[in-house]
Amino acid sequence: MNLQVRKALESDRQSISIVVIAAFGTAQENEITDLIIDLLADPSAQPLLSLVATVNDHVVGHILFTNVRIKHSQRLVPSAILAPLSVHPEYQNQGIGGRLIKEGLKQLKAAGIELVFVLGHPGYYLKYGFSAAGIKGFDAPYPIPPENSDAWMVQELHPGVIGHVKGQVICADVLNNPKHWRE
Repeated sequence: MNLQVRKALESDRQSISIVVIAAFGTAQENEITDLIIDLLADPSAQPLLSLVATVNDHVVGHILFTNVRIKHSQRLVPSAILAPLSVHPEYQNQGIGGRLIKEGLKQLKAAGIELVFVLGHPGYYLKYGFSAAGIKGFDAPYPIPPENSDAWMVQELHPGVIGHVKGQVICADVLNNPKHWRE
């Protein structure tokens, strides 16, 4: 398999939509594809990082990281949130999602991002260095039900931030909507 990870291009949008629809199914297709389109156009999401995974030049996966800020933090902490991650079902369980996560975190670290947040399946994201955010003093934009609190996670890209910073994470305007915070 000739897998490549690269920055997404404007010309990839249709292919990204196809991957999202296949990955999330028809019940969520419009919500997730609209979320991606809206985040890409949302000035409050900047800076953002949009990557695609390709196999033989066909888009088979996509990941998006957008800007967040930490409310009540005593200092500016460059931070991002991973949302969403999509891999076409025909290519799942082949490490493509992991490659997208690793490459995204590498590029974010190089860009000076200190913290990355995600709301997702703990069994999956723990493998990539994420851990529970709430117990570290980072509140999600909207309350997470106690039974799902471990789904709200953070990863420190530059040592020494966690323990010195805490507060509520404020997302881009488009993502700052309660409907996106059901896990």
